[in-house]
Amino acid sequence: MSGADGADGAVEAGVAGGRILLAATPLGNRGDASARLLAALATADVIAAEDTRRLRRLLSDLGVSASGRITSFYDAIERERSEELVQSAVDGAVIVVVSDAGMPTVSDPGFRLVALAVERGVAVSVLPGPSAVLAALAVSGLPVDRFCFEGFLPRKSGERATRLAELAVEPRTMVFFEAPHRLTAMLAALAEAFGGARRAAVCRELTKTYEEVRRGPLDELVEWAADGVRGEITVVVAGADAAALRASSGLTDAQGWSSAVAGLEEAGWDRKAAIADVAKRAGIARRDVYDAVVRARGPRP
Repeated sequence: MSGADGADGAVEAGVAGGRILLAATPLGNRGDASARLLAALATADVIAAEDTRRLRRLLSDLGVSASGRITSFYDAIERERSEELVQSAVDGAVIVVVSDAGMPTVSDPGFRLVALAVERGVAVSVLPGPSAVLAALAVSGLPVDRFCFEGFLPRKSGERATRLAELAVEPRTMVFFEAPHRLTAMLAALAEAFGGARRAAVCRELTKTYEEVRRGPLDELVEWAADGVRGEITVVVAGADAAALRASSGLTDAQGWSSAVAGLEEAGWDRKAAIADVAKRAGIARRDVYDAVVRARGPRP
């Protein structure tokens, strides 16, 4: 069977002879395709593509002639097709998996395939490359030390409101995907749940000719998007600040700190550990929480 990973691409050892390679493809700029991607597409035994027509256009643009079989691999057939692909790998085939753009499995098909491959002892490797999540995060101008990826929000307003209520106190920077025709409603829902002053960035057509990054508070972004926005969209939103987290948890004063410690102690926590936890969540010194507990209840007997 073919060696789509190249001589310099180390692959984990598996029980089976073949392997599955998750290959990132360009977001839009074909120049972002690596030499390793070109080699993998040219030599794979099977290429499993989210959209075979888009894959063939990509191959044509890259000047690559695929020697292996091309098969569809999209949401509706992922479970059934995963069985087939894993069995091919067990039989010794090299399977390259690609989504329409960016990294497979990230809001795209692939998770079931990887899980099944791991279960069957098939080696799974990754061919890294373009990622809309990381690209948007990098240019957003928002904190990148800690972040979470939330994918697409639920379409139904009630389910979306529930999800956003849970995320309103998320301290990490959040990254979302959204369809252009739903962007205005999505931004309005974010503003309602997080407050219109929350900072965000809308990244449109990343790496493409008409790339645009619009930064600002959510209220301003709602107004901007009202006229209509086209292209592939990634939205980055700042996490809740310390003041918002304290307010949401009731840890804004000495009474709130001592009550929180009492609740943890009732749940079986040691007082010292409870004080440390409350101090961390409130963003204050442990001594301040300890003093609040002593004033409220006196020192420990």
